[in-house]
Amino acid sequence: MKKDIFIGIFVGLVANAIGLFFTATLLGQGDDFIKVIQAAANEGFLGKLISLAAILNLIAFFVFIKKKQDYRARGVLLITVFIAVFTFVFKLF
Repeated sequence: MKKDIFIGIFVGLVANAIGLFFTATLLGQGDDFIKVIQAAANEGFLGKLISLAAILNLIAFFVFIKKKQDYRARGVLLITVFIAVFTFVFKLF
Protein backbone atom coordinates (compact mmCIF):
# COMPACT_ATOMS: atom_id res chain seq x y z
CA MET A 1 0.00 0.00 0.00
CA LYS A 2 2.67 2.54 1.01
CA LYS A 3 4.83 1.41 -1.89
CA ASP A 4 2.02 2.16 -4.34
CA ILE A 5 1.48 5.63 -2.86
CA PHE A 6 5.19 6.40 -3.22
CA ILE A 7 5.12 5.15 -6.81
CA GLY A 8 2.20 7.50 -7.45
CA ILE A 9 4.08 10.40 -5.87
CA PHE A 10 7.13 9.65 -8.03
CA VAL A 11 5.01 9.42 -11.18
CA GLY A 12 3.32 12.71 -10.26
CA LEU A 13 6.66 14.46 -9.79
CA VAL A 14 8.06 13.09 -13.05
CA ALA A 15 4.88 13.99 -14.94
CA ASN A 16 5.02 17.51 -13.54
CA ALA A 17 8.70 17.88 -14.48
CA ILE A 18 8.01 16.69 -18.02
CA GLY A 19 5.00 18.99 -18.23
CA LEU A 20 7.10 21.92 -17.03
CA PHE A 21 9.71 21.19 -19.68
CA PHE A 22 7.11 20.97 -22.46
CA THR A 23 5.26 24.05 -21.26
CA ALA A 24 8.45 26.10 -21.03
CA THR A 25 9.56 24.87 -24.44
CA LEU A 26 6.23 25.67 -26.10
CA LEU A 27 5.75 29.04 -24.46
CA GLY A 28 9.44 29.95 -24.61
CA GLN A 29 9.41 30.13 -28.40
CA GLY A 30 12.66 28.24 -28.81
CA ASP A 31 14.60 29.82 -25.95
CA ASP A 32 16.68 27.76 -23.54
CA PHE A 33 14.71 26.05 -20.76
CA ILE A 34 16.69 27.77 -17.99
CA LYS A 35 16.21 31.19 -19.60
CA VAL A 36 12.46 30.64 -19.82
CA ILE A 37 12.25 29.62 -16.14
CA GLN A 38 14.34 32.63 -15.09
CA ALA A 39 12.21 34.99 -17.20
CA ALA A 40 9.05 33.47 -15.73
CA ALA A 41 10.37 33.99 -12.21
CA ASN A 42 11.39 37.58 -12.97
CA GLU A 43 8.08 38.46 -14.59
CA GLY A 44 5.98 36.76 -11.92
CA PHE A 45 4.29 33.97 -13.85
CA LEU A 46 6.34 30.98 -12.72
CA GLY A 47 3.41 29.77 -10.61
CA LYS A 48 1.17 29.75 -13.66
CA LEU A 49 3.80 27.84 -15.61
CA ILE A 50 4.02 25.21 -12.86
CA SER A 51 0.24 24.96 -12.73
CA LEU A 52 0.06 24.35 -16.47
CA ALA A 53 2.71 21.68 -16.12
CA ALA A 54 0.53 19.80 -13.61
CA ILE A 55 -1.96 18.93 -16.36
CA LEU A 56 0.04 15.78 -17.09
CA ASN A 57 -0.76 14.65 -13.54
CA LEU A 58 -4.40 14.53 -14.62
CA ILE A 59 -3.54 12.01 -17.32
CA ALA A 60 -1.50 9.88 -14.90
CA PHE A 61 -4.31 10.02 -12.33
CA PHE A 62 -6.94 8.75 -14.77
CA VAL A 63 -4.64 6.03 -16.11
CA PHE A 64 -4.18 4.71 -12.58
CA ILE A 65 -7.92 4.93 -11.89
CA LYS A 66 -8.71 3.06 -15.10
CA LYS A 67 -6.24 0.30 -14.15
CA LYS A 68 -7.83 0.12 -10.69
CA GLN A 69 -4.59 1.18 -8.98
CA ASP A 70 -6.24 3.44 -6.45
CA TYR A 71 -3.25 3.90 -4.15
CA ARG A 72 -1.03 5.03 -7.02
CA ALA A 73 -3.76 7.45 -8.08
CA ARG A 74 -3.86 8.68 -4.49
CA GLY A 75 -0.11 9.39 -4.66
CA VAL A 76 -0.54 11.41 -7.85
CA LEU A 77 -3.39 13.32 -6.23
CA LEU A 78 -1.29 14.04 -3.13
CA ILE A 79 1.57 15.51 -5.16
CA THR A 80 -0.89 17.53 -7.26
CA VAL A 81 -2.39 19.05 -4.11
CA PHE A 82 1.11 19.74 -2.81
CA ILE A 83 2.01 21.51 -6.06
CA ALA A 84 -1.19 23.56 -5.85
CA VAL A 85 -0.40 24.64 -2.28
CA PHE A 86 3.21 25.39 -3.26
CA THR A 87 2.03 27.49 -6.19
CA PHE A 88 -0.42 29.37 -3.96
CA VAL A 89 2.26 30.12 -1.35
CA PHE A 90 4.75 31.06 -4.08
CA LYS A 91 2.21 33.46 -5.55
CA LEU A 92 1.69 35.17 -2.19
CA PHE A 93 5.38 35.97 -1.80
